[in-house]
Amino acid sequence: MSVTKVETRQSLLEAARRIVAAKGYAAVGINEVLAAAGVPKGSFYHYFASKDAFGEAMMKSYFDDYLATMDGILADKGKSSAEHLMTYWQRFYDTQAADDCQGGCLVVKLGAEVSDLSEVMRAATKAGTAAIVDRLEQMITDGITDGSVSVGESPRMTAEALYDLWLGASMMAKIHRSAHHLDRAMTVTRQVLHT
Repeated sequence: MSVTKVETRQSLLEAARRIVAAKGYAAVGINEVLAAAGVPKGSFYHYFASKDAFGEAMMKSYFDDYLATMDGILADKGKSSAEHLMTYWQRFYDTQAADDCQGGCLVVKLGAEVSDLSEVMRAATKAGTAAIVDRLEQMITDGITDGSVSVGESPRMTAEALYDLWLGASMMAKIHRSAHHLDRAMTVTRQVLHT
């Protein structure tokens, strides 16, 4: 692919993420994404084989960015593992509390929807969320090692339970348009990690 084609493809993915985060996947048409990215109608299939392939690429792009943010948090050697974890959860909180608790997490927005619509998007979401939990598990393990965290369950079980807690709290925050559930998730997270 030429640089121009790669840049145009990325522009389409970024435009789609913004629109889909607001409207959902099924409600967004290809022409709307093309218009938002400033790409001529009819050229979509020069970049993606199908809408399904496009959705899969959008989710993978989202997770690539998300995981890079997590890796940036982990790279800060001046903080303890507990501080890494709480920095992550605070960013999660801030993202989900934004825009009257409508958030920007595509997992919260699309998880149930794409699991029913597209097997490739479900698989991409499953792989992405597993990678998030892997990093949380590593942060918890590191926290146990450096003494800044203690947990009652295994690091893996704790990472999975906390991520599930935050996804549920984010959904409830959207429903109630209130950060109350996110506040509770933060309190429970601190209790579970003993921070």
